[in-house]
Amino acid sequence: MSFLYPLGLLGLIGVPILIFIYIIKSKYTEQTVSSTYLWTLSEKFLKRKNPLSRLTGIISLILQILSVILISLAIAHPIIAIPNAANEYCFILDASGSMNMISDEKTRFENGKDEIKDIINGASEGSTFSLVYVGDDTGVVYERTDDKEQAIALLDELKVAYNTADLKEALGIAQGYFNENPSTLVYLVSDKAYGEHKNVNVIDLSRGEENYAVSDVVYTNKDGILEVSGSVVSYKSDASITVGLYIDGADDPAAIETISVNKGEKTPFTFTASSDRFSSFSVKVLQSDALALDNEYIVYDLESESSYDTLIVSERPYLIKAMLGQLLHAKIDVIKPSEYSSQSGYGLYIFDSVAPDLIKELPQDGTVWLMNLGGSVNGSGFSVQGEVTFDGSDVITLTDSSSSTAQALIKDLRGEGIHLTKYVKCGFYRNFTTVFSYKGNPIVFAGTTTNGSREVVFAFDIHDSNLPLLSDYGVLMRNIVNYSFPDMVEKTSYESSQEAQINVIANCESIRVESPLGNVTYLDTSSAIASLPLNEAGVYNITMTVAGSAREFSIYSSFAESERDPAQSEESIALQGEKSSDGFDGKYDPLTVIFIILAFIFLADWMVYCYDKYQLR
Repeated sequence: MSFLYPLGLLGLIGVPILIFIYIIKSKYTEQTVSSTYLWTLSEKFLKRKNPLSRLTGIISLILQILSVILISLAIAHPIIAIPNAANEYCFILDASGSMNMISDEKTRFENGKDEIKDIINGASEGSTFSLVYVGDDTGVVYERTDDKEQAIALLDELKVAYNTADLKEALGIAQGYFNENPSTLVYLVSDKAYGEHKNVNVIDLSRGEENYAVSDVVYTNKDGILEVSGSVVSYKSDASITVGLYIDGADDPAAIETISVNKGEKTPFTFTASSDRFSSFSVKVLQSDALALDNEYIVYDLESESSYDTLIVSERPYLIKAMLGQLLHAKIDVIKPSEYSSQSGYGLYIFDSVAPDLIKELPQDGTVWLMNLGGSVNGSGFSVQGEVTFDGSDVITLTDSSSSTAQALIKDLRGEGIHLTKYVKCGFYRNFTTVFSYKGNPIVFAGTTTNGSREVVFAFDIHDSNLPLLSDYGVLMRNIVNYSFPDMVEKTSYESSQEAQINVIANCESIRVESPLGNVTYLDTSSAIASLPLNEAGVYNITMTVAGSAREFSIYSSFAESERDPAQSEESIALQGEKSSDGFDGKYDPLTVIFIILAFIFLADWMVYCYDKYQLR
């Protein structure tokens, strides 16, 4: 036996002190009593009936000595070694996506943590515990700690992941512990069954739960008809699965179908619904099962996610507004040039035939289109050198540039037969990409303003040209819209464990991301593309702030398909080497027992005191 605090034994000095006090204290107490013969007889009678009354003093002394001894021992905190009773434990905790399945009203992950807690609580004092967590990455949570409370507290903090977990690194860590101590008890806590396992105790958490899933969702939206197709699967048994289509978060399905599904086979489905435009739709499995995370698949409309509110400053906005109304999913406000006073909060600003002195300063929080500008504007990146008028009309020429920007701007354009009667001659002092020109002079060109916002310039009045009458008008405006509003993401649907690539546009101040679990992070905006690891399943809400204006969009991360099967299995798992059964000395901490005995001693001493003091015979 050893003591954590040996100085606590100094309290035993109190034992001789108690004995000394007992020796020197008065044995007699003065009492005033009746001196009658009756009282004397009764006193003798009482003494004969209670022969132990003479021992109350010595009993109290013994109890007080025991109390001093036990208090001293409690302060010294004795530890009793128990030979070969303790072991070294190493736990590998699988936190992969399938551990989200509900079993016995808890997730498999929570059940796995309970299994580890039971082993820790049941282990002999002095045992050591190591925990390897295998989730989005692999890490050692704690190593060879003998503090049970700390081990359980750190275990409680762990969260389940949503992706496929690779056990190779964790097994390598466990192999290192096993090499150092072949008697290490290694436990793999997982929901995967193993046919063979050597030197590893496998705790299988699967319980044969049912799981349905929807996947492979794609859609087309033409002529007001939304057609959605995908597949549904039942992993445990043949089933009839009801699937519904919900548009823009509606409570009632736009379409619903019950599908007969064979076990483990993907069964296709197709929905058709009327929808001119939508921001998002979801396909839901309506039956409940062990895993709700794969019962829904959400799709966001990329065009809707890429739209901007627009401000048109013009006396004649009709041609522009009509075309943008077909191309943009956005609110379009129109004001006269005289009403413009540096408004903000728009993604696109169109100045059509506006006097330069009314603009004063170009907006910084959105793309700018300048059409038929009569003079130079500070920050535009080009200068106006005057107006050129033809005697009749002449044709402008489509660029033959092979640059990627030029090719995107002239995509599907015929570029023939656009006649002008006049145009504004411009000179560049920044880099611009010319789309149309006339004898080397830029007529339609695109670039950025001096503050970094995207900019498109029409050096003529479209109302005085035949461009709005040509098929090229719609194509050109579509290409310019795509240039003005580069897609933040190439797609809005991913699978967890993938990375979403987000385009960082000019003047981007911050990109805030809120994950499905409510975790908030900010992405690096110092490069052209920001990467977002999708480590959770569900909807990521993204807010991009550009020149003080916030733009919000969403992407959906579906549950990893490889983790949907509730009954996964592996052939074998093993640690190399020969296992031994050598334990090491455990510990027994009798502190609790000491306190219980003390409580009984104090109670007994109090009873003896009452008996002696108040004659409770």
